[in-house]
Amino acid sequence: MSTVCGFELNGKEEIFEFGKVAKQANGSVLARLGKAVVLATVVSEFDNPVEEDFTPLTVQYIEKTYAAAKLPGGFFKREAKPGEFETLTSRVIDRSLRPLFPKGYVYPTTITVIVLSADKDVDLQALALNAASAAMYSSNLPIKKSVAGVRVAKIESEYIVNPPLTRMSESTLDLYVAGTKDELLMIEMKAISSEEMVEVDIEAFSKVHKTNEMTESNLVEAIGIAQEALKEANSAYEIGFKEVCKEIMDVKLVEFSIEESVISYIRDNFADDVKNAIKKLAKSERATELKDLAKSIALNEYCTENEITFSTIYEAVSIVKREAVREMIVNDKVRADGRGLRDVRPISIETNLLPSTHSSCLFTRGETQALVVGTLAGPKDGQMYEVLTEKSATIDNFMLHYNFPGFSVGEAKPMFNVGRRELGHGNLGKRALEATIDKDFSDTIRLVSEILESNGSSSMATVCGGSLALKAAGVPVSALVAGVAMGMVVEGDNYSVLTDIMGLEDHDGDMDFKVAGTKDGITALQMDIKLGGIELSVLQEALLQAKEGREHILVLMEEAAAEIIPSDALPLMEQFVIDPSKIGMIIGKAGATIKEIIEKFSVSIDTDRDTGNVKVTGENKQNILDACEHIKTISNNAPARRDHGKKNIDFEKLYQVDDILTGKVVRTADFGAFVELPKGGEGLLHISKISKQRVKRVEDVLNVDDSVEIKVLKVTKDRIELASSSI
Repeated sequence: MSTVCGFELNGKEEIFEFGKVAKQANGSVLARLGKAVVLATVVSEFDNPVEEDFTPLTVQYIEKTYAAAKLPGGFFKREAKPGEFETLTSRVIDRSLRPLFPKGYVYPTTITVIVLSADKDVDLQALALNAASAAMYSSNLPIKKSVAGVRVAKIESEYIVNPPLTRMSESTLDLYVAGTKDELLMIEMKAISSEEMVEVDIEAFSKVHKTNEMTESNLVEAIGIAQEALKEANSAYEIGFKEVCKEIMDVKLVEFSIEESVISYIRDNFADDVKNAIKKLAKSERATELKDLAKSIALNEYCTENEITFSTIYEAVSIVKREAVREMIVNDKVRADGRGLRDVRPISIETNLLPSTHSSCLFTRGETQALVVGTLAGPKDGQMYEVLTEKSATIDNFMLHYNFPGFSVGEAKPMFNVGRRELGHGNLGKRALEATIDKDFSDTIRLVSEILESNGSSSMATVCGGSLALKAAGVPVSALVAGVAMGMVVEGDNYSVLTDIMGLEDHDGDMDFKVAGTKDGITALQMDIKLGGIELSVLQEALLQAKEGREHILVLMEEAAAEIIPSDALPLMEQFVIDPSKIGMIIGKAGATIKEIIEKFSVSIDTDRDTGNVKVTGENKQNILDACEHIKTISNNAPARRDHGKKNIDFEKLYQVDDILTGKVVRTADFGAFVELPKGGEGLLHISKISKQRVKRVEDVLNVDDSVEIKVLKVTKDRIELASSSI
């Protein structure tokens, strides 16, 4: 018999149904929000423990295309390799739930979340985490804390918790926070760019790109709002799920403890050797000094007489090493490599070192080195991908691909397919940089970050190198972006915040977070908290310290940017604007005119029907200039349009909803017709509003210069939507 639990949170009803499906799993639930339905299950093999000291957890988030009433794209009509969003969502769930497992839980566990029904207004990432947590909380696993995910948007200067996903296009902030009712576990944030109309003079306005960086105090305020929402949601879940929780299985938590006598022996006799090893460990994520020390200690008379194994000695040495590292940081305020807590390692930057690429940047910080290479292409050359709730494929015109080969950390292993870590780091870099790129820049940009050496936050080196690679490629960006990895070590009531952490400090610390931004604020953040929780005041202190480090790096990046010499491989380009109504003349019937121009001058041409923008690129400057002149001649000889569209027209003052008007069709597109209106301006008559009957092609019903009677459907200051008066 199934049990249904319903919750009213943020004005939405979330429903969890237990005991109806997948009953052989340790825990399962059907979670519903709006039209979205996800199945979450958790299975743990109590009879198959692993021998290592870790929890073998696997998380899978899977989207089924039938959930949106469509078939899989591509040749094979069956879901196969997970998409990037599925992989990133799996990582979000893993990072949020893994901290809940008790130490010594060594049983293989798989969490599976399957989207069965989709809703374009529902945040599937948050719903998936809530469902996975509910399945685990109600299972017989020894976990009795609920975790939830919330998304915070900032729309018209107001913070909104879990807005309809379709409203995120209006937001200037995308903040995702996961946690229990008392603790924050994971934070991801990105700024979303926008366009603003600013007054140029008393009669004219200009459109300006705005990056929308977040200040440290505003970000902490938004996280505080998320924390309150998490407390409300998890408190409700823990009370509501009580009656469906299974009896906890009596499983053994394996203790991988080392006898205190062995640890004391290492402390008392080899403390200086451990400290010397720490100095060498600071130079590499994969240094072998600790193992070498353990091997030498294993030959000691005390160890041989007491038959202490190498693994026990190595574990004891690792414990003493961790204690020493943390004591140096918290008590002595000194780090393993001799730096102060706020010091950034030495940085060197070289731009455009690869002559045959559009742009390149070699960014080196300490023992971390990223080579970021930029490539530009046309607007149609972007990455096509499918979104579950969208019927047609979407094109991504900004890509950042991150590669982490084994040689970067001294490992002898070949390069395989991209893993979850690479996708996650690449996504973080993309989020950090994307908001700075001018929204009017329509070309496709691909950045590839090759990590050549790694000892602490190669993702932030990717951000720094990527920002300079964009600049070197001539991409219009609002500002340079720098990234810095931060850490924290807490001992009792004392704590230390670390700037620019290395691998050793990441491993032995209590928190790591990566902050990227411009001189004006934060554009992206990723935080994983290994502590039980963190005070917002401490978080703000850490963010302000990160700002110092970021500003230090930005000064060096500005100096490098001033010395950029453009690559000879960059495509030559000319760009200009003509009357949008004459773009059709440039293209010609079935594209004949534009094909002729391309062949005659050996150039590439991109046009925008809405703005009238024309971009001509090629390898020969004179050919490009000749092609531009040819296009302008065609444009000037074409008949001029009487009105130039919506420019400087306030539609709300001229028209009202339900007005019946007579207008003239000035141009057509696949999606509808643009109609010149009697009081000025143009309106869109969408193809679905032309007739009561279904219209396959606009040209079957309407042609340029046709007179048409229309009705006003919707009016805003700068846009008007129309329908045929007969509808």
